[in-house]
Amino acid sequence: MMNYYSSSSSGKRASDIKGRGLIDVVLSWPLSSFRNQFYYDGKVKTIPDKFSSTREYTEAFKLPLIAETHADLVSKMGALKSAPIRQIHSLTTSKDFNPPRDMVYTLMLKQKSKGNEHNNHEKELYVPEVGDLIALTATKPKHFTDLDRPRSPYLLAVVLKVKVNSSDTFEILASNRVNLFQSVEEKEEFRRNQGEKMFAVHLTNMTTNIRIWQGLNSELEGNSMQLIEQLIEKESTIGANCSICSAGHEEHTTNSNLNDAICRFNLNESQESAIWTCINARECQHKHTVKVIWGPPGTGKTKTVASLLFALSIMKCRTVTCAPTNIAVLGVAARLMSVLRGSLEYDTYGFGDIVLFGNGERMKIDDHEELFDVLLEKRVPILSDCLSPDVGWKSCLESMICFLRNPEKEFDLYLQALKDKSLTKEETEPHQQSDNDGVRTMRGFIPRKMVDKGKAQLREVRGDPWETLSQLLERKKKATDNQLTSRKTPVFTIDRKSQEKKIDTQEKGWTLDEFIVKRYKILKEKLVYVVQNLYKHLPTSFMPLRVVKEMIKAIALLQSFGTLLQEVAASSKGLSEVLKGIKEAGYSTSTKELNKTKTECLDVLVVLLETFTVPDLLDEYEISSFCLKNACLLFCTANGSIKLHTKEMTPVEVLVVDEAAQLKECESTIPLQLPGLRHAILVGDERQLPAMVQSKIKAEFGRSLFQRLVLFEKNLLNVQYRMHPDISMFPNKVFYDNLILNGPNVTELTYRRHFFEGSMFGFGSYAFLNISNGREEIDNRYSRKNTVEVAVVAELVARLFKESSSKKQKVSVGCIAPYKSQVLAIQEKLGDEYSREADSNFCVNARSVDGFQGGEEDVIIISTVACNQDGWIGFFANHQRANVALTRARYCLLILGNEETLERSRTIWWDLVVDAKGRGCFYDASKDDGLARVMADALAEGGESLSKQFGAMSIRNEARPWSSSNRNHSSYGTSYASPRYKNGRSSSSLSWRHD
Repeated sequence: MMNYYSSSSSGKRASDIKGRGLIDVVLSWPLSSFRNQFYYDGKVKTIPDKFSSTREYTEAFKLPLIAETHADLVSKMGALKSAPIRQIHSLTTSKDFNPPRDMVYTLMLKQKSKGNEHNNHEKELYVPEVGDLIALTATKPKHFTDLDRPRSPYLLAVVLKVKVNSSDTFEILASNRVNLFQSVEEKEEFRRNQGEKMFAVHLTNMTTNIRIWQGLNSELEGNSMQLIEQLIEKESTIGANCSICSAGHEEHTTNSNLNDAICRFNLNESQESAIWTCINARECQHKHTVKVIWGPPGTGKTKTVASLLFALSIMKCRTVTCAPTNIAVLGVAARLMSVLRGSLEYDTYGFGDIVLFGNGERMKIDDHEELFDVLLEKRVPILSDCLSPDVGWKSCLESMICFLRNPEKEFDLYLQALKDKSLTKEETEPHQQSDNDGVRTMRGFIPRKMVDKGKAQLREVRGDPWETLSQLLERKKKATDNQLTSRKTPVFTIDRKSQEKKIDTQEKGWTLDEFIVKRYKILKEKLVYVVQNLYKHLPTSFMPLRVVKEMIKAIALLQSFGTLLQEVAASSKGLSEVLKGIKEAGYSTSTKELNKTKTECLDVLVVLLETFTVPDLLDEYEISSFCLKNACLLFCTANGSIKLHTKEMTPVEVLVVDEAAQLKECESTIPLQLPGLRHAILVGDERQLPAMVQSKIKAEFGRSLFQRLVLFEKNLLNVQYRMHPDISMFPNKVFYDNLILNGPNVTELTYRRHFFEGSMFGFGSYAFLNISNGREEIDNRYSRKNTVEVAVVAELVARLFKESSSKKQKVSVGCIAPYKSQVLAIQEKLGDEYSREADSNFCVNARSVDGFQGGEEDVIIISTVACNQDGWIGFFANHQRANVALTRARYCLLILGNEETLERSRTIWWDLVVDAKGRGCFYDASKDDGLARVMADALAEGGESLSKQFGAMSIRNEARPWSSSNRNHSSYGTSYASPRYKNGRSSSSLSWRHD
């Protein structure tokens, strides 16, 4: 998308900056507000459940968005000392500088000093990105008060542009005139050589919130509010069938065509019902629709979404699939690709209809090689080569056709180049190389003149080397016609064999036979590379199936011809005569087959050259736009979908939002306004973790559209395939009112696995271990840990490893804790003894609850941490967090906790203890000799005095940096928790997810 917030060095004037309203507010904040998390307390109203107009709807989110942006900045100020920082080389006024409002400057950063690597601290290598909020200071701040000392004032600024081909030059919008130095104030510029210093300090990135602001203020190009109007004005009709379609009982031919495809996925009844509901809604042309698919843990939500997307691709329905995070986007895209790869009939033909776009580095795409074929970042440069008029499709075809028709002509060019000394021996050796992106590029023959320009200018020859030679000789002919003619004469007039011998002995070049074999190999591999990538990466609308069939046929013929050529070359001399069909010594079977294959190959290549023309696209921007406009299925984050908001973009018909319950409703307005959008499908589970919110103001800012709409309509996926029934029993009862059935796979006897055979307890699939003598501690960041539970976790992991090794059984283990300190303590205790790679026989991963959302492992060990007289259990009182933690295990779930603390908490965790006792799954860890020993050791290492001191503390009143009122969140408990929790302790503040 070419808007002002891009990496382009050209764009709109400063007065047209998108999101300017939000930026102006941020730049106006005083320094005193940076440490006041309640700066907007009392100013922000709670977002209502219903709205009377789109204006009321969008206005309701604006001030909460500003408060959230402020809260994010406040959270970053605590780590200002370690914030990325870079010294400024120069600061000059931009062409858009127009005081007093548009204080636009061009900023150039100081480059890293050469030869002083040890003096360049890592944090000084900060490279700003578009949307970064930075502070311009005269000193390196260690505390937020350092920003505004009398002799070192500061200014806020937002990065607007990054100069093309430069990572050190930027355009910024400052909060005020840059008068930190007299030189800047007088000359409107700052330069490092004046002996003064200035720094750019990274505070936060505002890109996501700026994009949300654009959505709320109708600043999106081609925006359409029709679907949002439907959501606001007709909430009571959401999920209702179209009266016209229902009355007419329309039968859609596409439905019958899709039946076979959907049946292949082996879906259960609820999954099939959800898919057909969405397909039928899409077929309706009378109304806009929103469908909700409710997918509790383990019910095959991702499989259902992938199956739905596959069906929509068959229908050629242009669909955007987005999610709140890159991880979620990659997950659903990978699942679709696994479905697609097994269904394609013609190699990779069809991949071009799928585009995954976003920042590959942030996505960590290198960990997902299966998605390389559809990632826009990797597709564009490949297509750039394949579509090039000089080195792409047409050039490769013509070169191969010319070679097959008359290989001697090119051999003459080769001989002339050798004699003219335009090539060296090393330059005539063909080879292949893989570049950093894994794209195969063909090396050929590099003219000596290019070599003479120096090593720094050496590059791979992307074009046909013989076309390069032809051009070289043509230039020489024009410059020195007589000389060139005298050199050419003996080449074409003397006996061929004598000339070959001379070249071989004097110039050490190839013979004609060697040339034919090696030249063909180069041309074939280049042509095959181009052909395969064209039908892989071009949309099917530009690649007729008949053409693809001819391309696949051509590849087979080229491969066959190459094999035959090697055979004939090994048994015969005079390949040129063989290819011409005039070899004197008679024909062998291979010779006859060679000429037949050559003829067939030429016929196919000529047809392709005459009937198929690639799109005429000049640069990578045009190629990128072409791919986005013509794709059938597009994948991106919700805020990344803003790149589809261009007036030239092909309209989108369907929007699918995965993990929709984790997407803030205001952020969903970006994809919901896509041009042409008629139908939206929201997939998620509001009873798992919601969106992360920094602000402690109770404004329902983190509520999702999914949560509002699930009250009106939902398609429930009601069969879970992950958890052993002993594990699913409690969460199914507490969170889902026993609506979820166990799949046939988890009820089989083979699904019960024994991981602790020989131990005193003989744990089954589900157990609660009472850690009666634990020790809860609070670190300097107010995060908590329990070293006794850490020791027990390590001992249980060691037993699992021993059991896995003895049985040669592959086991994956997940260790879950609510606090960062506990997670880090577990990781440190486990060390590097166990692998963290999923493909190893035994792997262990310790993460927070939030980090396990959407994940699963064979064995899950939960450390609840809490051990105090107050009965306060922190994060785990939040029902969504408890739900996620309790539903990650496949075969075995072990919960560690202090019975007395959980009883006093009067939360869901006390119900869990009661449930475990009633089912005979409650164990006292101290009765196991091995566990008792490690717990005693942990207590001894920490000291009994600390334990006693901590036990006497009033955690609720003395140790908390926040008031208890901030730990309550009113929007969840009443929806599915039992009545006993309505007035009990709760710590479901969504702002705590960062810990």
